Amino acid sequence: MKAMILAAGKGERMRPLTLTTPKPLVRAGGVPLIEYHLRALAAAGFTEIVINHAWLGQQIEDYLGDGSRYGVSIQYSPEGEPLETGGGIFRALPLLGDEAFVVVNGDIWTDYDFSVLHQPIVGLAHLVLVNNPVHHPAGDFQLIDGEVRDGQPGAATLTYSGIAVLHPQLFESCCAGAFKLAPLLRAAMANGQVSGERLNGLWVDVGTHERLAEVETLIEARR
Repeated sequence: MKAMILAAGKGERMRPLTLTTPKPLVRAGGVPLIEYHLRALAAAGFTEIVINHAWLGQQIEDYLGDGSRYGVSIQYSPEGEPLETGGGIFRALPLLGDEAFVVVNGDIWTDYDFSVLHQPIVGLAHLVLVNNPVHHPAGDFQLIDGEVRDGQPGAATLTYSGIAVLHPQLFESCCAGAFKLAPLLRAAMANGQVSGERLNGLWVDVGTHERLAEVETLIEARR
């Protein structure tokens, strides 16, 4: 199974850090965020990695190279303009093949064990969900008996972690260009085609300076 790391965002809420450094190369505990993913994926047996990029993307290629020092092989999917999550994945499909693949947001930090994602999925997607963080109290979706459903008013919800297994068929009606992933997932949910699990370990969406500081604290506590 191949894996894709999404690394095309500008990280505007993390300026001035991201004015000269792409967000995935912002360091936590002295290590770029994206490097944690590469090491975790390699340890979990994923050796073929696709990385998309846009803002200051050449820096990502220059830093990571072909991936050999991490024990993986990296292919890049450059975007002239950010294509959002759905459009970025769609553009990279020729590099990802015809089978289901793992997708990881490049701007999260987690101790999740990616090896559990090697098993085949039933349907078009499998999402890893987390307890709703303070900055997103409403959550995204419901998880009921292993099936992910669109969140209903008043129902207990969880938040999409930015980790998933997706099948290329999820994108069969799409065209090139910028578009979001969420509408595709919701359409698949309506047809009972999305499974899910709950992440019980550490997870931070590193979208602000405050959350980057939170990751620094977690890393220091683990040392």
